[in-house]
Amino acid sequence: MRKVIVSSQVSMNSVIENPQNFVFDYVNDEFMSYAREQLFESDALIMGRVTYQGFAEAWSSRAGADEFADRMNSLPKYVASRTLKEPLTWNANLIKGDVVKEVAKLKEQKGMNILQYGSGELTHTLLEHGLIDEFRLMVFPVAVGNGLHVFEKFEKTPMKLLESKTFSTGVVILHYQPVKK
Repeated sequence: MRKVIVSSQVSMNSVIENPQNFVFDYVNDEFMSYAREQLFESDALIMGRVTYQGFAEAWSSRAGADEFADRMNSLPKYVASRTLKEPLTWNANLIKGDVVKEVAKLKEQKGMNILQYGSGELTHTLLEHGLIDEFRLMVFPVAVGNGLHVFEKFEKTPMKLLESKTFSTGVVILHYQPVKK
């Protein structure tokens, strides 16, 4: 069975909103190697509308720039949205009907990891139904005053630490597995 991995870039105080405002000061070869490995261990992306729209705009314009951009652009994307209509661009498919059932079907297919960037309503729904296998939090050594927090709307959710890494820039990578109730 495939794993659903949620990857989020967060500030020290758990803000995930507008990571472009704090991430790039800490990106180096070490970080990019990690990001590349994570992306290349996946063969599909799932995302909500907001992430899809932001990523489609940013990444489609980078086609041919490097192997990371090409991988990001070539992977099939599955988008959960109540407002978007088909056809979607950027190699994306709209998840129709029950998102929980559709993601469960994706997990049952043969293949590599299914990667979700960001964390929002889709993450909450998938976690609530036991469909998330791992969280990978990239914690950046900066505090951000305002913004949406990574687990802002979640109930108490125990996690098991699987792995941690610290990069020379002070970025800490935390891999957690939700503890099944």
